[in-house]
Amino acid sequence: MKNKYTILGVVILSFILGAFTTAGILQNITRADVQAAGKIIGLEFTTTEIDSLIPGLEEFQQDYASNRERSIPNATAPVLVFNPIPIGFDIDQTNRPSGYTNADQLIMPENKEDLAFFTVRQLAHLIKSQQISSEELTKFYLARLKKQDPSLKCVISLTEELALEQAKKADQEIKSGKYRGVLHGIPYGAKDLLATKKYKTTWGATPFKEQSFDYDATVIQKLEEAGAVLVAKLTMGALAWGDVWYDGMTRNPWDPTTGSSGSSAGSASAVSAGLVPFAIGTETLGSIISPSTVCGTTGLRPTFGRVSRYGAMALSWSMDKIGPICRQAEDCALILSAINGKDVKDPSTIEVPFGYNATQKNNRGKIGYIRKDFEKDYAFKEQDKATLDMLKSIGYELVPIELPAMPNIGFILDAEAAAAFDELTRNGQDDQLKRQIRNAWPNVFRQARFIPAVEYIQANRLRSQLINEVQQIFEEVEVIVHPSLASSALSIFNMTGQPSICLPNGFKDQKPTSITFTGQLFREDLIIAVAHAYQERTPFDDQHPVVK
Repeated sequence: MKNKYTILGVVILSFILGAFTTAGILQNITRADVQAAGKIIGLEFTTTEIDSLIPGLEEFQQDYASNRERSIPNATAPVLVFNPIPIGFDIDQTNRPSGYTNADQLIMPENKEDLAFFTVRQLAHLIKSQQISSEELTKFYLARLKKQDPSLKCVISLTEELALEQAKKADQEIKSGKYRGVLHGIPYGAKDLLATKKYKTTWGATPFKEQSFDYDATVIQKLEEAGAVLVAKLTMGALAWGDVWYDGMTRNPWDPTTGSSGSSAGSASAVSAGLVPFAIGTETLGSIISPSTVCGTTGLRPTFGRVSRYGAMALSWSMDKIGPICRQAEDCALILSAINGKDVKDPSTIEVPFGYNATQKNNRGKIGYIRKDFEKDYAFKEQDKATLDMLKSIGYELVPIELPAMPNIGFILDAEAAAAFDELTRNGQDDQLKRQIRNAWPNVFRQARFIPAVEYIQANRLRSQLINEVQQIFEEVEVIVHPSLASSALSIFNMTGQPSICLPNGFKDQKPTSITFTGQLFREDLIIAVAHAYQERTPFDDQHPVVK
């Protein structure tokens, strides 16, 4: 038993969700123990009620002890699967033909360094037309990663041997006429919570820094099938929180004295600095949106259930999403089309086709804007107002909307994360994590032990109500525009599973600012179309930090 907890504390925890250790948790429970536990959960019991409770609580203790004898890997999901579909909602199963902006007139730049900030589509044309080989392009990005990582700290593992092997294979296939598509031969990076069988998968955390798996995550498999070339496993905040991992803080290329935010810290930093054309990130509650904002990249958080999480570290089974971080919105569509799809290894995935066509940018539908948010005083207000003005000038009809009140259900994430890393807390390895502040995981995992199971279930019932309330808004508008971070929208839409795309919309104090578009479930094509139309008329996605 960890000596920092008192016997009374252990008993209280046993009453609510269980204690921190298996050995020695079976204690005689007294009336005072139950009264103390009742105080924490806001309930009072009579002496007679307490006397009736105690035998059952002691049986619970025995159940906890028995269950802790069984190993539960992080990859084991609960039998209960989160469903983001509102009551009466019909999933749009339309197969939309895909088509992207033409890059066929592009020629190899005289200065090879210019390739660092080319889009995926531009690089794909150069490879397909054999103006550059995948191997040459891969070596180019590997060199940039090696040069910049000491200052940015965005790489956990260079996958050089694998990358060169994949690049050579891509070149051979392309020369023989077997072209897999736009991602064939394109280098990329992956957040280091995605399993790769030839390299470590550390989750950015000291207790797991030597961890490895003998299989690839589904997303890694799908990108390999598309012909993409994995050049690096990129940094993440330890166990997907913040930008600090076991070897330091990942840096923002626009200002390397500051962090890149998180938890997809390395993915956003590497794309921003031109070290990879695109990267894979994940989001539970802002981990794609926040680093994309800080680093000036375009990040897409897909609908919950659209992309398989098999082989990805589990933090919250009902909130984790996997998505791309790119330079432009169209590139996000390209990546999503490759990783989208039902996976029998992930029961939360839902079979829904995805197609995006560049002509969609010409449609002028209704965009809801959260008026209360834009009227507040916040850091990016000037840039966001300019975005609204631009949307009007493009021809969109802006409709003021109001989001439903966000219930106090944020502890859903805390409870699920604490369960995902239960053993880390019980065996004391949580002390090895670098950040030990109040809101960091070690303390969150500990305090989550005091969340009653009943309250967790009630919170999810409130979440069901929220899902249906949000759907009512999307019956009036196709897309919602809102501040990326200064809004309850980030929490609400992560809870309801809506897709969002975050893109740069200006600068403040010489650092990027961003705006976010959120859409109906499984209609990523609509928010990408709005983002594409906006990026065609603004220069922000073409502006890059100076890296030396």
